[in-house]
Amino acid sequence: MQNRTFGAIASIAGAIAFGSVAAADECASVSIAEMNWASAEFMANVDALILELGYGCDVSLVPGATETTFASMETRGQPDVAPELWINSVRIALEAAKAEGTLHALNDGPITGLGEGWWITPAFAEAHPELDTVEKVLARPDLFPHPEDPSRGAFVGCPAGWGCQLVNANLFRAFGMEEKGWILVDPGSAAGLDGSMARAVERGEPWFGYYWSPTAMIGRYGMVALPFETEWAGSENWDGCIALSEQDCLDPQPTSWTVSEVETVVTTRFLETAGVARDYFAARVFPGDVMNAMLVYMNENQATGEEAAFEFLASHEDIWTAWVPEDVANRIRAGL
Repeated sequence: MQNRTFGAIASIAGAIAFGSVAAADECASVSIAEMNWASAEFMANVDALILELGYGCDVSLVPGATETTFASMETRGQPDVAPELWINSVRIALEAAKAEGTLHALNDGPITGLGEGWWITPAFAEAHPELDTVEKVLARPDLFPHPEDPSRGAFVGCPAGWGCQLVNANLFRAFGMEEKGWILVDPGSAAGLDGSMARAVERGEPWFGYYWSPTAMIGRYGMVALPFETEWAGSENWDGCIALSEQDCLDPQPTSWTVSEVETVVTTRFLETAGVARDYFAARVFPGDVMNAMLVYMNENQATGEEAAFEFLASHEDIWTAWVPEDVANRIRAGL
């Protein structure tokens, strides 16, 4: 575990602002997973600040990632809270843990507007309002000329080694994109993927490819997600084919993108000892546009999750004060 630099500040501020508070006894100690991507790092630090300053909790942040954090919570009961758990990769095991009563979802939608899929630039969307679905764009590869073969369209997929590389390659086959005149572009790396998008937006050129939200890139450039006209073809097609390697997915069927689900997951110990802090996790929802803006702030200012959390509490009081009672909000204000 790593102790937060603001822990001592919170303790001092708490003692000055509200002395001995019942909420402190109710909340006691809390360990929170600080996942290894920007939105999760930011969210964990917001949670830590609010719990320490507002509820008097003794908070520690535990570095983690989706599968390792879930495994630790499932087997060891630590950390107490995973603020942003993307559940598609752990769904079966998570449902089993919920059924056994070892893990619980306190919030099944902590961020709005999140998800993966295929995106276009805002300039292209404005210039071609009629091309407002994936299928309509797929019919116009001529509008996205590949730099090395302008007679074909460029679709930017995921770098090799990413799970989404398999998904995009199989959807490319499922929708017959090669026959329609498209080339699947491997950007080579995360930097290559980001760079291809950034260059296109800044030069006013069209771009069509994979990305996800919340991210700084989507927030900075205002990218537009395209809906699928094709209906969801079922989990058997997605999990049993689309998400697998090409040799294990011989007959991929066209489908809309699987719904991305994020939950705030807690252990039984937290549920039993956190007291009123449970209400905070159930109530707090980050608007997608604000989350993206905070990720842009982190990126442009090289800010840590802790620094971004202080910025969020200072600049978005209208949002976080709706998550907590007024007396808790007053203690947070006094502690900032």
